[in-house]
Amino acid sequence: MSDRPRVLLIGLDGFSPDLTAQWIEQGHLPHLAMLQEQGYLGALRGVTPPVTYPAWTTCVTGVNPGRHGITDFTISLPGNYGIRFLNSTDRQVPALWNILSSLGKRVCILGVPATYPPEAVNGIMLSGFDSPVADRLDPSYVYPPELFSQVSQWPFSLFQEHRISSRWYEEALALLEKKIAVQEEIGCRLLQQEAWDLFMIVLNEADTVSHHFWQLEDTASPRHDPEITAPDSPILRIYRRLDEAVGRFIDAFDDPGLVLVVSDHGFGGAGVQALHINNYLEACGWLSYKKASQGILKKAALRWVPMRLRGTLFRRFQRLVESLESRARRGGIQWDKTRAWSDELDYCPAIRLNVAGREGKGIIPPEQYASSVSELCALLEKLPGVARAVPRDTVYKGAFADRAADIFLELDWSTGYRASVIRKRGGAAVEVLQPEAYKGGKEQGCAGVHRNPAFLASSRPLTRKNPAMEDIAPAVLSWLGITYEGMEGKSFLESQVQEETVCPADWIKASEKKYTEEEESLLEKRMKALGYFE
Repeated sequence: MSDRPRVLLIGLDGFSPDLTAQWIEQGHLPHLAMLQEQGYLGALRGVTPPVTYPAWTTCVTGVNPGRHGITDFTISLPGNYGIRFLNSTDRQVPALWNILSSLGKRVCILGVPATYPPEAVNGIMLSGFDSPVADRLDPSYVYPPELFSQVSQWPFSLFQEHRISSRWYEEALALLEKKIAVQEEIGCRLLQQEAWDLFMIVLNEADTVSHHFWQLEDTASPRHDPEITAPDSPILRIYRRLDEAVGRFIDAFDDPGLVLVVSDHGFGGAGVQALHINNYLEACGWLSYKKASQGILKKAALRWVPMRLRGTLFRRFQRLVESLESRARRGGIQWDKTRAWSDELDYCPAIRLNVAGREGKGIIPPEQYASSVSELCALLEKLPGVARAVPRDTVYKGAFADRAADIFLELDWSTGYRASVIRKRGGAAVEVLQPEAYKGGKEQGCAGVHRNPAFLASSRPLTRKNPAMEDIAPAVLSWLGITYEGMEGKSFLESQVQEETVCPADWIKASEKKYTEEEESLLEKRMKALGYFE
């Protein structure tokens, strides 16, 4: 136990405040119930839209995505229609660990998304997954790298999430529980190793189980199949196991300091309606198709590249993977006749305008941008399943807001469920899914989907209501006796020590991570040898 203020920040990716409240009342989550009795447990205003990378980055920087620059997993390349995967080197402002390290504070950061490659910190950093296809840890994830042996068993995706069968469910659930146990052991060991000023760990099993098991847990779901009876209560099973992990982390922390449990977003269920946004844009005269590639190469890679190779190949040969992803999302669009398009991502339904001077074949004059956004928002709100079309500039402020799409879609939850956004070239804009598609899978419309609000539990009472994601970082600093003037959020806690005001220092961000042409050529040869490329 230390005589200085300390913080334990536990991240539970995709943890829902609604499910938590229900299961605490039923007595299933005793350790979270203890935090509720001590301080606060409830909703946390999330980031719009509720996407993992921007939400966690706002959590640790205290600013909106327009300022920190992590607006999604990818960004569009200026001047063409390609995409680039983002990583920690694209973050434009310091995070908690940068600020605390510069002040001589000790930090241990484990598994936070959008932190690969790891940064030099005064302590330990184990990066989170660096891409949607990361699968296992290697020394490049760890700072300092000589500590790799201490965390080498940290797991990422232990199973594929693209082909869902009836046997898959029980096997996947057991692997999620195995992941939690390994992360719990590593976290507790490092917690007991040193009295860290900030210890932060993120577990993502609630997100995975909610995506794929929602229709098994929720018997009222339109996707529920009464003939599938096992596994029983799968989401509750993972929530109970995560509650146990929270209890073990608190015991290992062994300090009267601050404990925060945070999620990046909540969850809800998908209905059986599918939206094909680009088909709607085509029908309304905003988009024109040519012969589509159908993303054959990307689909082949996801289906047939062994799990053990995906993460390694992605990190070493990022540009080729990005090219496959670009062709899957945007192949088949006739750009010189298109005013707007969607990447049709179910986790982030959004629209991009084809602006002259910004896109390679843009046709909307820049002076007509604002009027085009307004016109298109009104049109999109007529699409069944869409509740509201939100102009980007109303929610993102800052020099890097233009990395994000131009319009975000908030889907209609009035029935208790929302439609799925699924990529399809040509045909109807709205369809009803067939029963064989109810189980979903990544890029097929998962049964459970992101929604706001996020979740917050605190071992200390809050000084005000309605906390937000950008308030987490200022609250952590305030508890440690620091006021950092570069943040938009405000602390919701009463500091226990005299606070020191720190002005934004000359933070030097890491150089962009790049890959050589030789490395990309090697990947192409390997993929040809495996039979994936012709």
